[in-house]
Amino acid sequence: MLTISRELVDAIVAHARADHPDEACGVVAGPEGSDRPERFIQMDNAERSPTFYRFDSHEQFRVWRDMDDRDEVPVVIYHSHTATEAYPSRTDISYASEPDTHYVLVSTAYDEPQFRSYRIVDGVVTEEDVKIVEAYG
Repeated sequence: MLTISRELVDAIVAHARADHPDEACGVVAGPEGSDRPERFIQMDNAERSPTFYRFDSHEQFRVWRDMDDRDEVPVVIYHSHTATEAYPSRTDISYASEPDTHYVLVSTAYDEPQFRSYRIVDGVVTEEDVKIVEAYG
């Protein structure tokens, strides 16, 4: 189960809406050894596409190095789908390389955005429950 603060959910959804009709993407980092997402990191979709996203390799290198320097890990990797439901595409599945990460998808194809989370390990997609909290206890 992904437990995530309302503030982070709102930030992810706002980013998805702002970049629409292109897909948005980013990371939420958290302390190493923890499963708690804490630091929102909005990234650029290098593809600028409504059907595909890719982190810019230079930006991704800087973000991952910064996480290492802060003893953080990517707890959540998120992106949006602009015309389809919030479910990983074949491309999303093939790019999923962080087995301990929650892969969040937000669909902006509907009036009310869909916010869903998955674990993707060795090409196997498992949807997980999302618990939205006002604050971490």
